[in-house]
Amino acid sequence: MIAIVDYNMGNLASVQNAFAKLGKNTVVESDPDKFKNYDKLILPGVGAFGDAMQHLRERNMINAIKEFAASGKPMIGICLGMQLLFQSSEEFGTHEGLGLIKGSVTAFDTTAFSEPLKVPHMGWNRMFTTDHPLFKNLDEAHYLYFVHTYHVNCADENDIIGTTEYGYKFTSAVAHGNIMGIQPHPEKSHDNGLKILENFINL
Repeated sequence: MIAIVDYNMGNLASVQNAFAKLGKNTVVESDPDKFKNYDKLILPGVGAFGDAMQHLRERNMINAIKEFAASGKPMIGICLGMQLLFQSSEEFGTHEGLGLIKGSVTAFDTTAFSEPLKVPHMGWNRMFTTDHPLFKNLDEAHYLYFVHTYHVNCADENDIIGTTEYGYKFTSAVAHGNIMGIQPHPEKSHDNGLKILENFINL
C-alpha cells in the first residue's frame, strides 16, 4: 500500500486521482505513527519551504519520514516535496530541510540574461533523464508540467537523474538509493507523468 503524506501543504486529491487512473489505491495519511506500515511513501507539496517544514514539525512527521527513508522502502518527493528532501532552502530566509539528500534549494538566477527569466517557471518543459527505473519506457527527453520558483542544487552529481533547461540547466529529478524526487508534477503531466507514477508503483 502507498501512503500520501498529508501535512496540509499538497494537492493531495490530484496525486491520489492520478494513482486511481492507474488502478492503484492510495491512502492519504496524516498519522506519522502509521508511515512505517506502508510499502511506499509520497511526499507532495505546494507552497513555501519554511511553511512546509513547520507543518511537518507541528505534526511530528519529520522523524517518521526519516525512519521510513532509512527502512530502504521507496519514497518520492514531488515538487516542493522533492525540495524538502534536501538540507536547506533560501526561500524567504534560510530554512533547514529533512537532510535526506545532500544539497540546497536556491532561487532561479533571473538576472544572468539579457532578458530576465520569468518566474515561476511554469508550463510544459522537457526533462532529460538518466537510465533510472523511475523513467522506464520513457524517451530520454520527455515533456512534463512544472510550476516552481526555486530549484535544487545537488552536492553529489551522482544523485542527479533528471535535468531541465530554463535559462540554464537545473536539476529536476534526483535519486539517492530508495529516496527519489521529481520537480515537475507527474499528476498534471498526462501520459508521461502517469508512466513515472506507474514505474514508482513497480519499484
